[in-house]
This record gives sequence, structure tokens and C-alpha cells, in this order.
Amino acid sequence: MNKLKIGISIGDVNGIGLEIIIKTLADSMIFKYCTPIVYGHTKVASFYRRITEVGELNFNVIDHPSQAQAMQANMINCWDEDVKIEPGIANKEVGKFAFASLERATADLVNGDIDALVTAPINKDTIQSENFNFPGHTEYLQDRAGAADSLMFLVSDSLKVGVVTGHIPVSKVSENISTEKILAKIKLMNTSLREDFWIRRPKIAVLGLNPHASDNGLIGDEEQNIIIPAIEEARANDILAFGPYAADGFFANATYMQFDAVLAMYHDQGLIPFKQIAFESGVNFTAGLKFVRTSPDHGTAFDIAGKNMASEISFREAIFTALHIAKHRIEGAELNENPLQFTKLQRDRD
Repeated sequence: MNKLKIGISIGDVNGIGLEIIIKTLADSMIFKYCTPIVYGHTKVASFYRRITEVGELNFNVIDHPSQAQAMQANMINCWDEDVKIEPGIANKEVGKFAFASLERATADLVNGDIDALVTAPINKDTIQSENFNFPGHTEYLQDRAGAADSLMFLVSDSLKVGVVTGHIPVSKVSENISTEKILAKIKLMNTSLREDFWIRRPKIAVLGLNPHASDNGLIGDEEQNIIIPAIEEARANDILAFGPYAADGFFANATYMQFDAVLAMYHDQGLIPFKQIAFESGVNFTAGLKFVRTSPDHGTAFDIAGKNMASEISFREAIFTALHIAKHRIEGAELNENPLQFTKLQRDRD
């Protein structure tokens, strides 16, 4: 298989995005597995290359992914104006550059010019504009994909966690869950585990919303009225869903190790234990879309930006996770187009 083209958006120019991108691409071994294309600007990249003290990395400037050179780091310049870079500063003036990078990369992704997208962290406030009016990457990419739904799916070798509700206030969680929505997320998770991670019969744990999963209705009724009916409906659809489990004991007792993935009701319920268990190796994957997008499991880290302190481990994992998922989808599509033909004797033997 030819090396896949991985698009990389740079995120907030005042955050750690370009630092971790440069540190990742400075290891030439990565070029054996993919052809990276960074969407940003060479002047900004040069600023962070000096900070990271990476002397050997040079970007091959191109206008289109079709011009990308293998065994090199490629760069598409996404704007012409100069940028005032102030590491660690949240600045609405530079938010437009994060969007310019993301917009150009997403356009190439939708058009099939790149095989997957890895996004460096944005500042969800400074990127807001009339062109970007979304809580985050997940919602923007779902909109660009024209998808009715998607799943924020945090993945690692030790734990995989999806969420029913994403970037909304905690006070709004209860009114934003329903049996239909939970069931839809379970189905998305099950499909992704099968098609993107090649887990044949996934076992999915579903968390409760209330403390102690409501203690049979003593502490809230969402479990009895909303969550349990969704689990029962999933099982009626031949999905191995179990629960609801009380989140504290579920993670404290390592019960999560008995399952292939966990569905949490809200953002922090799932992400706090995930980041505790798999912070550096964790990857954020947007499941349920027609294209592949991953990101590192951390934010802009303004507190260490420009100090050459950021670790590239999660970003590197995001690249390899995107590669694995993209290849699984390609190979799965090829297998479905050319299924093996069994003779009657072979079927009888099986």
C-alpha cells in the first residue's frame, strides 16, 4: 500500500501545536509510515523550530497535496500576512490563522486529497468567528461531513471512552440525554469498534448519570427511564451493551478492563478517568464520520507554550491512530468488494 497522506492542522499559533508537530516530524522514522502535510505557514514554523532547537527539519512547500513528496515534511501555506506570535497568549487576532489552517485541511480531507486529518489543539474561544461558530473541532467536522451525528471517542490501548453529550454545561446534561440519543451513540461506538478497530464482537459498558447509578431510583430517575431502556434496545439489536454502572466504582475497581469501550453520559465523567489512565498515550478520535480525524488528548497548554517543554507523545499517537484507522477502513472496503467465495463443502465444515 502507498504511504497515506496525513494532513495536519496547526491549531492556535500561540499554543504548543507547532512545537509538538515539529518535534514529531523531526524523527525521520515517521516518514516510513506516512507522508505528512502541515497546513500553516513556513514563517510560523521557523519561529517554533528555533525554539525547539530542531535543526534538521526542512519543510517542502507545496500548493496541493498531490505535490507532496514522500520521506519529507510537506507544508501548505494557508495565508500571506505576517503573524505576531506571542506564545502563551490567548489572542482573538490570531484565532483566524487557526481557522485558516483547519478550513484548508478539512477541504482537502472532504475532497479526498488527503487520507486522514490530525488536528493540533485550538483555543475554542479565540477561533470563534462568523465562519466558525462551533463548540470545538468535533462539531465543526461533523458539520463539514454532513453527518447527522458523531461520537467523541477517546482511545488508547488500555481504555476507550465515548461521550453522549460533549461541550455543554453540566447543568444541561440531564435535559440533553434521551433513550434515542444514548442508543444512537451506542450504535456509533459499536460500528466504530468493529470497522475502525476490527473488534469482532465489542463489549460496551454504559455509565449511569447519577451517583451510584441512582441506587434503583433513590437518586434520580434517568437510569430507569432513559438509560436502561437504551441498553435494552441495544441488546435487542444484537449489541453487547451492559450497565448502567456507577462511574466512581467502575473506574476505581478497574472494571473498565473487562470491556472494549465505555460510554459516559457527559464530557468530564468520561474524560477525567481517561486522562488519568491514558493521558500521554490517549487520542481523541471523531467516530461516525466518512473521513478519519484524530487529535492529541490535550489542549493548547498556554502555560508552557514557547518554553520547549511540551511532549509530542500524544500527537505522535494521534498520527499512528489515524493511520491504523484509515488503513482498516481501506482494507475493510476492499474485503467487502471482493468477499471470499465458500463452497458448500467449506460451509458445511465450518
